[in-house]
Amino acid sequence: MTERQSLVFVIDDDTSTRETLSSLIRSVGLRVQLFASAEEFLRCERPDTDSCLVLDIRLRGMSGLDFQGKLADSGISVPIVFITGHGDIQMSVRAMKAGAIEFLTKPFRDQDLLDAIYVALEKDGESRQRGAEVAQLETRFASLTPRERQVLPLVVSGLPNKQIAAELGISEAVTKVHRSQLMRKMRADSLPDLVRMAGKIGFPSRSNRKN
Repeated sequence: MTERQSLVFVIDDDTSTRETLSSLIRSVGLRVQLFASAEEFLRCERPDTDSCLVLDIRLRGMSGLDFQGKLADSGISVPIVFITGHGDIQMSVRAMKAGAIEFLTKPFRDQDLLDAIYVALEKDGESRQRGAEVAQLETRFASLTPRERQVLPLVVSGLPNKQIAAELGISEAVTKVHRSQLMRKMRADSLPDLVRMAGKIGFPSRSNRKN
């Protein structure tokens, strides 16, 4: 993650608050995009970059907590830092249980908000990196032949070639070829490496399977 690429979305229905937050966030080299409502944010086309959301919990129309739920239901993953001038423990607990990074009650220190933003951006960057890795592994998996896809879960389950061959009704020599090919196509350097890759795209190892 680089600060120049990162983007902080601010949703607050108070103009002066939006501008104050914008000045603070820009002062540390981060880009900012401002919105007066949750609905306005949803209409916006968001760039594919590390980002987070600074969200007022009390908005006109859809509340911040309701918006948090709507984002989750819509499959929109963006770390949220809540701010409020009228928060309570119940709100804070609900927000944090739903995955919020922080819940700050005004007046809060500028540094507390910036610290929360950095944590949120770091989390989003890590999430994007994991997603990119999974997408790459799925592309490699798609290059496997139907037979290689049959062999893969058996290999990661720890079965020897002889047992894989018997289970699939093929020769051990052919099994070795398929195993070698899928290792090459998945770009796995070792069996543990292949097991790790397979786990990320939904193939459990034998130790994780039900007996």
